[in-house]
Amino acid sequence: MLFLVPVSAMQFIDEAIIELKAGDGGDGIASFRRTAGNANGGPDGGDGGDGGHIILVADSSLSSLLDFKYKRHYKASRGEQGRNQDQYGAAGADLVLRVPVGTVVYDHLTNEQIVDMSTAGDQHVICKRGIGGRGNIHFKTAWHQAPMKAEPGTKGEEKTVRLELKLLADVGLLGFPNVGKSTFISHVSRAKPKIADYPFTTLVPNLGVVRLSDERSFVIADIPGLIEGAADGAGLGHQFLRHVERCNVLLHILESTFMTGPTRSPIEDFDVINGELAKYAPELTNKPQVVVLNKTDATEPDKIAEIREAFAERRVELLTMSAATGEGIAPVLERLWSHLVEARSR
Repeated sequence: MLFLVPVSAMQFIDEAIIELKAGDGGDGIASFRRTAGNANGGPDGGDGGDGGHIILVADSSLSSLLDFKYKRHYKASRGEQGRNQDQYGAAGADLVLRVPVGTVVYDHLTNEQIVDMSTAGDQHVICKRGIGGRGNIHFKTAWHQAPMKAEPGTKGEEKTVRLELKLLADVGLLGFPNVGKSTFISHVSRAKPKIADYPFTTLVPNLGVVRLSDERSFVIADIPGLIEGAADGAGLGHQFLRHVERCNVLLHILESTFMTGPTRSPIEDFDVINGELAKYAPELTNKPQVVVLNKTDATEPDKIAEIREAFAERRVELLTMSAATGEGIAPVLERLWSHLVEARSR
């Protein structure tokens, strides 16, 4: 049984750009003791406190980057200035930002990847604190008894970063709009996704857990909106192609009946979707695919045999199912599981 966790379109945010500033170090000071009976005492200026780091933490309870949509600027506390009587300034507090597991952080200016927060509890200091300056107590020597020198604190790091959330799923569900992905999900889950005969019924990825038995389970993600040109920004697929990258196996659903025109065919759809994957990230073409022909309950057996033969010529094994009736779904899930076992053993 698949327990699906749909994410509301109003809540699912998978990209954000934020500006970060770690805390500056506090300044050291130059000061001298002035006590009764010791009006010309030596230096007693303390060091400034260190500023606060900005730390990212991967939190498994979060499912989107929604919080970062409404607040873009983040600044950690600066360290306090040093004091007289050999007192150091207090350190600034670290600022901890929690992000969903699967968040990848990039330098927004250079597009260089900084860190991949792929495991719950991962921590990364994204902006390092400034260091407190030394007070004049550090500069007294036998030859220089009254130093006026004190150091300023150093600046904390500043960065503009881009956060990208890539869903952590074992299986990525691919296919053109209206090939039956939502029907497949509704048949094997408690969820009731919107189903209609128009493009982009599914507007956000759906993430769920497939339980084949008490000991066997895996996570599946429905990647919506894939059409020709998705890698270049057509349709909705360009927004969600990143979520395929982490999947170990791809489940590619094709339709055996076409009502949209004579140019559509399962083999052409298969080539188009794989072409978009290769254009977006060539390494995606190396992932194992379970290819399934859907709606076989509404297709003549001779037509199914013809389609199967076309895929056999490509050396692609074609499974068949009817998501509407449930026929053939169990073997598909078992085939996915066998690929996952192999992937997890590597």
